[in-house]
Amino acid sequence: MPDKTLPKTDVVIIGGGWTGLTAAYELAHAGRKCVILERGEHRHDATSFGAPEEHDELKYAQRYSHMMDVRENTLTFRNHRDQRALPMRRLGSFLPGEGLGGAGIHWNGQLWRPLPSDLNMRSHYEERYGQDFIPDDLTIQDWGVSYDELEPHLDFFEKICGAAGTAGNLGGERRAGGNVFEGPRRNEYPNPPMKQPISSTLFGQAAERMGLHPFPFPSANVTEAYENPYGAQLHPCTYCGFCERFGCGYFAKADPIICVYDRIKEHENFEIRFKSTVLRVEKSKDGQTATGVTYIDADGREIFQPADIVCMNAYALWNVHLMLVSGLGQPYDPDTGLGTVGRNYSYQTIAAVDAFLDKDTVTNPFMGAGALGVVVDDYNGDNFDHAELGFVGGGYIACKQYHGRPIGYQPVPDGTPSWGAEWKRAVRENYLHHADMVIHGSSVSTPDNFLDLDPTWTDGYGRPLLRMTFNFPENDRKMSQYVTDRAVEIAQNMDHVTSVSATNLAESGKDYSIVPYQTTHNVGGAVMGTDPRTSVVNRYGQMWDHHNVFVFGACLFPQNLGYNPTGPLMGLAYWTLEHLKNDYLGNPRPLMDA
Repeated sequence: MPDKTLPKTDVVIIGGGWTGLTAAYELAHAGRKCVILERGEHRHDATSFGAPEEHDELKYAQRYSHMMDVRENTLTFRNHRDQRALPMRRLGSFLPGEGLGGAGIHWNGQLWRPLPSDLNMRSHYEERYGQDFIPDDLTIQDWGVSYDELEPHLDFFEKICGAAGTAGNLGGERRAGGNVFEGPRRNEYPNPPMKQPISSTLFGQAAERMGLHPFPFPSANVTEAYENPYGAQLHPCTYCGFCERFGCGYFAKADPIICVYDRIKEHENFEIRFKSTVLRVEKSKDGQTATGVTYIDADGREIFQPADIVCMNAYALWNVHLMLVSGLGQPYDPDTGLGTVGRNYSYQTIAAVDAFLDKDTVTNPFMGAGALGVVVDDYNGDNFDHAELGFVGGGYIACKQYHGRPIGYQPVPDGTPSWGAEWKRAVRENYLHHADMVIHGSSVSTPDNFLDLDPTWTDGYGRPLLRMTFNFPENDRKMSQYVTDRAVEIAQNMDHVTSVSATNLAESGKDYSIVPYQTTHNVGGAVMGTDPRTSVVNRYGQMWDHHNVFVFGACLFPQNLGYNPTGPLMGLAYWTLEHLKNDYLGNPRPLMDA
């Protein structure tokens, strides 16, 4: 029995990041009393992220002070089902956030839309290449929602962020200088694109000479003074080089605190409780609905918060964990292929290319931003012919300039020793003459990559830890090598380049490692769709098995696209909230037949 049962609220929201705060804003303004439970602490751009204290690379970029503390919350990991999973004892491959704003305060601000074909991936490939093109060992599937349905919501989120960029498809008109492969936009970006440094300028020039279509990163690093639709004031980026892993005290990188929280925190229908760890979602006696959540409050008491609606807005991995420990939905069984919770976990497939420039070409890498760079999207999604390639998916190639921080940015050519006088000399000679390229690839879903509960390890509350089973699918290894080779070709065609080297984390024979950082883009495990046999939630984000539970975030992705996930997951959030407000609140029920 809980230590205390509170009065019922209309909506309880688990997590105070982008989707949780947005859900509270929209539902509070729709007249519903909203309570957010956030397991981290309060923080704010104005008081928590100000320079020069925030510009402490050791504290924030290397020791992850803004991120989840794995001594208190972690998971176990293995590459294969015949291995025993072990707990993740330190952060590495991905960096979930904790505290007000979640990972949305230390993101880079790269604000992508999905390609139209990303959202109907299986049917698209089958229609273009034939029914037998997709291998049997891939469980990729359509999302159940189309680009045209999401476009108004993607557009609105770009306005919330004051996104900077150049439209490449405005109302069906392809426009040079933007992403000509993107779906049609109803509006230009709210702000003009970022100013480009010499490295990405040279990259774009080489790509254009090769017949490719370079364009600037779509950026939530704001380029002009801007007021968003909620009334938040954002300021121009200073190119300080402290975006990813840091909060922005300049109000220049859109984040959930400044863009949403400040505009809802005084509303009569809004309440947020910090240091509140949700243990489980409680169900009714017949199991058809949720009755609320049980959580541990800041004083260590077990509290039951009844609610008419439960919104699951935690990070992708923790939404799945909470479903599993709460008995929500049917857990996925890799032996039978039955069940859905934990199914279709996927990640991101990352490679890099280093181009070293002559000594007369100075790049000044310390002038950076999280979404600063030039991108080629010609090898992303199905923007290129896959017929003879033997894989599906792709990735973007970007020449980026995020930062030149001394601990994390030490570019040296291949063959340089990893320490000592020769290494120091190489860092000194190459620091100002380096172009940094990334291949940001998709990740397909397979029956052998999944999330479940660990049979051995438990957390401090006695709950089984979440167990991750993941390795790079062979499809993704082929895709990554192909796109990496294309990136090398661009680098070799850049002016002033003296040498080029590549690193592919998914190269053949190399297991995925949870140790080196790759991306904080964990997706799947509670995927959306139109068939309850292969999805946890319907096309509106509503659980098939419990109609008053709505799920948000990248856990909904049936497989991962070649883009950063924030734009798509927020488009889905606004899509879900539109239907929750307009179709569900007045008549609570399943919004689709199972």
